[in-house]
Amino acid sequence: MAIKSETELYAPVKTYLEQLGYEVRGEVRHCDLVAIRGDEPPLIVELKRSFSIPLLLQAIDRLRMSRTVYVAFEKPDKGRAPHRASWPELRTLCGMLGLGMMTVQFYKTKKPRVEVECHPPEAAEGRLSAGNGRRPRTSKYAAGKLEQEFRERQGDYNVGGSSKRKLVTAYREKSLHLAALLRQYGPMSPRKLRDMTGNSRSAAMLQKNVYLWFQRVERGVYQLTPQGEEALLTYAHVVQAFRLEPVPLTGETNEAAAEPIGSLSGSV
Repeated sequence: MAIKSETELYAPVKTYLEQLGYEVRGEVRHCDLVAIRGDEPPLIVELKRSFSIPLLLQAIDRLRMSRTVYVAFEKPDKGRAPHRASWPELRTLCGMLGLGMMTVQFYKTKKPRVEVECHPPEAAEGRLSAGNGRRPRTSKYAAGKLEQEFRERQGDYNVGGSSKRKLVTAYREKSLHLAALLRQYGPMSPRKLRDMTGNSRSAAMLQKNVYLWFQRVERGVYQLTPQGEEALLTYAHVVQAFRLEPVPLTGETNEAAAEPIGSLSGSV
């Protein structure tokens, strides 16, 4: 049963990892899927409809952010390995590259089945078994940015494998939270918004106004713009998750304030 888009792989792989205790997010810093379990390093999965050189190249690049990277693709009909190769050959290739491999088999009347064909090698350092290239070294900076973006997101609003769609990043989530509060309570100071959201970057976000959602009406007081109102409608599914509750404002809407944010196994 051939799928039409790699986005169809996201839900079954996400479900599989969640059953193993992972928290999963889609489209995090250009990675199709990122999963974290407890204090373990991030696990990255790159999704493609079929096994291909571009999929391998994409996954190799992700090794700069994590040593645990998998490729995932639809398992061909009748379970045959793609490109007239054998499954042992594909497992060997992925192992040489320091990658793991997952397949997803789709059925007409049953739920998709996810299988881990091989895991990334425990040690993925040094030279390749063939050729003169080296695997990319993990960048502490890139890995840190990946984990920071993952943990700062409050929900999973992106489907891994998506393209040409605006992503709900941690920054957009925080901006929507500020916008939702301004719509509910009217003009407020950055300090009050910071206290209500726990976002220490509230003042900087209001001042930079990346999405043109905010307008300064007087010193230390901001209100929502028409673009902000429209964004709250566009991302209503995100705003609902904030569960806004009444908070006493102590008259600040009219006063200016000083401006100081393990192992994988089995299938599903």
